[in-house]
Amino acid sequence: MKLWLVRHAQPLIATGICYGQLDMPADDLATRQCARDLADALPEGTIAIASPLQRCEQLLHVLIGLRPDLTFKMDPKLMEMDFGNWEGCPWDEIPKQALDAWTADFGNYPAGGSGETVGQFMIRIATAWDELPPVENVLWITHAGVVRAAGLVAQGTRQITRASQWPADAPAYGQWCTLDVPSATTSDRYTA
Repeated sequence: MKLWLVRHAQPLIATGICYGQLDMPADDLATRQCARDLADALPEGTIAIASPLQRCEQLLHVLIGLRPDLTFKMDPKLMEMDFGNWEGCPWDEIPKQALDAWTADFGNYPAGGSGETVGQFMIRIATAWDELPPVENVLWITHAGVVRAAGLVAQGTRQITRASQWPADAPAYGQWCTLDVPSATTSDRYTA
């Protein structure tokens, strides 16, 4: 199985803002371009699963308009990490001691004091991974953090404890990558 991981287009929010689960649209032209590129690239029979945040839902709707043959659904497990009280704040205004506390206990510290821990986030993404349907191609329309977490899960890592374990790379806005998912990951769940 191939898992396609596409990051939504540029969100309509100022640069440098922590926006995790804040809900805002993405740039319309960039969304349409991403959808056109995906529509040309995705194989027949692909199942599209999207985060319900509007920047992802927006891309899903445009893509479905171009490729009505695609099966699709929404899944809140594909939402970006919840950064709690940091949501909507400029990253450079978040107190250094708060960021240091998060880094010091990266797997267990609730982001923003009230958000998800990286451990909770990883469990959520691993659960979505475990629920992949048994088809040749699945598309996740999602966020950079989800793409990074899925990459870890693909390598067999379902929990991390240090910030240095968190991947730095993710697709740019409106871009994607693919991961190969071993068939045993999906077929074992669907045998009677």
